[in-house]
Formats: sequence, structure tokens, C-alpha cells
Amino acid sequence: MEGAAALLRWYVDNGVDEAIGEEPIDRFALPPPQPVAAVPAAVPVTKAPIPLRPPPVPATPPPPRAPIPLESPQLVEDARALAESCKTLAELEAAIRGFDSCALKRTAKNTVFADGDPQAPVMIVGEAPGADEDRLGKPFVGVSGQLMDRMMAAIGLTRDGGFYITNILFWRPPGNRTPTLAEQAMCLAFVRRHIELVRPKILVLAGATAAKSVLDTVEGITRLRGKWTVHRLADGTEIPTLPTFHPAYVLRTPASKRLSWHDMLAIDRKLKELG
Repeated sequence: MEGAAALLRWYVDNGVDEAIGEEPIDRFALPPPQPVAAVPAAVPVTKAPIPLRPPPVPATPPPPRAPIPLESPQLVEDARALAESCKTLAELEAAIRGFDSCALKRTAKNTVFADGDPQAPVMIVGEAPGADEDRLGKPFVGVSGQLMDRMMAAIGLTRDGGFYITNILFWRPPGNRTPTLAEQAMCLAFVRRHIELVRPKILVLAGATAAKSVLDTVEGITRLRGKWTVHRLADGTEIPTLPTFHPAYVLRTPASKRLSWHDMLAIDRKLKELG
């Protein structure tokens, strides 16, 4: 026992303080540790390419529309019915002066009806009253009207019995703006009846607005000018009709005087043909 105790003391003195197994283990003789299998790197998932969409084809824009009238279309029908009910020029003038549905009348000073002799062989339809016409209540009394008088006098026609004159519009547009389609349509209803009641031998349309409205065309005045056509009344009567430049245009473009003079000569020849 004393020998075993001495051996234990010797182990303790040499740092051996615990027993692990019955047999010693040679750590150098053990097989090397197996390496841990590497985790394969994640394979990146390649997404299928998104097909590119073709650029959108721009839609074809719709054709431009005519301006929408501010007034109700029913007012145009009312004007047409009122005009057709008039049997004389006096009734027609009274109906126009009493017609309050056209917006132009609200800003104008006067209703401009007509001037001259309604029994004259030539009826001239212009475009719209200007400042002088609105102030005096008569058509073609300003500078352009004075030129019209001189042009007609050159072929022997005066307002005393040679020609009768009116406009498409009976009220001056504020600031001389272009009238709306509804304003033109309402006045045109009265103008057509005006022509039917006068029944002239020759109808002269002075300016683009008058020519396009009465002839119901989109042709410009430069194409229409100087070409005889006809205006057909409701009863089928055909009136020789000549579009010509408005005298205001002649004042702005002196080069057009020659063409306007040709138109005056054409009117003179047509009157002689008609007797």
C-alpha cells in the first residue's frame, strides 16, 4: 500500500492528476480528421429575358371638328321658322329687330337691316356691320361702303334704284371677331328669306363669309371670285350669282382693284343680257 501511495504522489508531483483510460492512446497514429464537405455555392438562377414590347403606335388623331356653337341648335330652327313665316320685307325686318336669341344683338348698338331700293335689279350681300354701320344702323356706310358706291356707280348703279344692299349678319360682332357657326346660321336663315322676298335679277356676294354662307361651300373667295353660279330659291327659281371681293379687302390690297373692276364689268354685261 505504501508503494501505491508513493506512486500516486509521484504522479501528482509530475502533473498527472486524472486517469482517462486503461490503455494509452497514440494521437499521432490516429487517422486524420475528415474535412467537412464544402457546401456548393448557390447556382445563380438566370431569369428568362422579358421580351421587349414594341413601342406603342400613336393613334391617328381624329379630324379637326368644327367649333361647337355656343347657342342651342334649337335657336337656329326657331330663326328659320320665324323667317319663313314672314310674307313681306316689313314683316321680315320687324322679325329680325325683335329676334333676341342671337348673342351678337346683346353687344351691338343697332340692328343693321338693309339699304337701297328693294326693287333694284342687283342685290348685294356683304359680311357684317362695322363700327360706322353699328353706329348709324345702315350697311356699307363706312370707308368700304363708300368704295362700293363708287364701284357700282362706275357701271351706272346707285342705291337710289340700281342696287339693294345688306349683310349676312345684322349685328356687329364685338371687336369685329369671327361670328360663331350658330350666329351665322341664325342670321343666314333670315338672309335666305330676305333674298326670296327681294328676288333680284342678280345676286352679288361680297366677301368670303357671304359667299361661303349663301353658296354653302368651303371654297375660298379667291377661287370663287369672278365665276358666275346660281342661287336656287325654295320654289326652284335660279338667280345668277357672282362672288366678288369685299371692298374692305380691296382697300387693303390695291392689286385686287383690277379683278374687282372685271367683276363690275361682268355684272354690267349680265344685266344687259337679262334686259
